Amino acid sequence: MSATVADPSIQANDKIPSPERRIPGEEGLWVFLLGDMAIFALFFGAIVVLHGQHPAMVIASQHALHPLLGLLNTGFLLTGSLFVVLATRAIRNGSSGAAGLYGGAIACGIGFAAVKAVEYASLIRDGHTAQSNDFFMYYFVFTGIHLGHLLIGLVLLTFLLTRARKAKPLTPGQRVFVDCGACYWHMVDLLWLALFPLLYLVR
Repeated sequence: MSATVADPSIQANDKIPSPERRIPGEEGLWVFLLGDMAIFALFFGAIVVLHGQHPAMVIASQHALHPLLGLLNTGFLLTGSLFVVLATRAIRNGSSGAAGLYGGAIACGIGFAAVKAVEYASLIRDGHTAQSNDFFMYYFVFTGIHLGHLLIGLVLLTFLLTRARKAKPLTPGQRVFVDCGACYWHMVDLLWLALFPLLYLVR
């Protein structure tokens, strides 16, 4: 019997190279996202300081908020982020259904904006405005800035929805844009997950 001759080019300790790791989007996007989150971290810190300096005023002001509406908006954003994850996977794989998933995410974003408009109107009707006290100033300013970020995210998702309706494969640049849009939307979600408990729940 002849012995099997091993290929000398293959060493026993050779390893199969692992696929190259890649950061979604592009570097410039992450500089923007991290900078934006750093600014919001200052906002969060300001709310925490306010809690510590004026606890009675904060608690009294929180009673005027509508935590169920805030919870509903949390559900909208989490569901929208799930749609974006599924849509990103579908459009990158060339699968059908990406447009419908982006449409679902857009509907969740519009639902968030509508609920926030209802809550703003209710607070103002009850006499609570940004001039009422420091808590409501922070509430309207910080949630208003977050709402502006959400509206920008809706514009990005609308572009992605339009692209998903085309049957052509994605170009490398379009793949980057798809990833950038998804990362931005997830940042909007993450910021709300910090704002909601700080403004509505933390005593």
